[in-house]
Amino acid sequence: MSKIGFIGLGIMGRPMAGHLLDAGHTLTTVKRGSLDNILAEKGVKEAASPKAVAETSEIIITMLPDTPDVEDVLFGEGGVIEGLQPGTLVIDMSSIAPIPTQAFAKRITEAGGEYVDAPVSGGEGGAINAALTIMVGGTEEGFKRALPVLEKMGHSVTHIGDHGAGQTCKVANQIVVALTIEAVAEGLLFASKAGADVAKVRESLLGGLAQSKILDVHGERMIKRTFDPGFKIHLHQKDLNLALEGARSLNLSLPGTANAQQLFQACVANGGAQWDHSGIVRALERLANHDVGDS
Repeated sequence: MSKIGFIGLGIMGRPMAGHLLDAGHTLTTVKRGSLDNILAEKGVKEAASPKAVAETSEIIITMLPDTPDVEDVLFGEGGVIEGLQPGTLVIDMSSIAPIPTQAFAKRITEAGGEYVDAPVSGGEGGAINAALTIMVGGTEEGFKRALPVLEKMGHSVTHIGDHGAGQTCKVANQIVVALTIEAVAEGLLFASKAGADVAKVRESLLGGLAQSKILDVHGERMIKRTFDPGFKIHLHQKDLNLALEGARSLNLSLPGTANAQQLFQACVANGGAQWDHSGIVRALERLANHDVGDS
């Protein structure tokens, strides 16, 4: 069993850390207010700073909102790199920009550590059920070291390529997810406005070529009006920004991604930054002057 530092105990991080504790690993995190009761009961230790976490850890996992957050935890004042022990494996499971990820990996490697980027897909449900899809960038050696830990949190772990490749895969994932959520929202909105029983429409679609996890989970959210996250709109916005910034650097057009980003922005403008990303349907409903499920 390993001594693991886990920094970022949010909606996703809490259950992920819980699975590692259940597997017998010891966990240390940075003290930030009151510790989750379940994790406290399982024996999570707290340290004053990322540096202090690194000083007692063989493996460090970060699960943070954005690129600047990861950079600050790793390289800011009192950061991980100041307490990094020789051979420490740093696994960043956040969803951040691929090019900075490559720079982070270089700095950690030069400091004597091993770096792996391992962003995830599957949302809160996947985190709770240890059923995440994990996309890994790093050396073959880094992947082999990380795999036993990652398998405690996910059911599908794929080594995509070198440093940054995991983050590139995650950006592609977020493009597909956003556009599929939008497609489900448009389909259900069309059916509802035309007067069909939208719940039965969804049930029927789940039996055909249109079936998907998103139609199943997020289609139900749209019908039942349950927009508590889940995965927050402002975080998916961040991921689509990464996609569009990358597209500009590659001289690539992503019109569907840009449209989904604008719909997310419309949600944010109407107070929806903290909604689940299935709440994109609300932007379309406002345009249609009709809510999914209205008779």
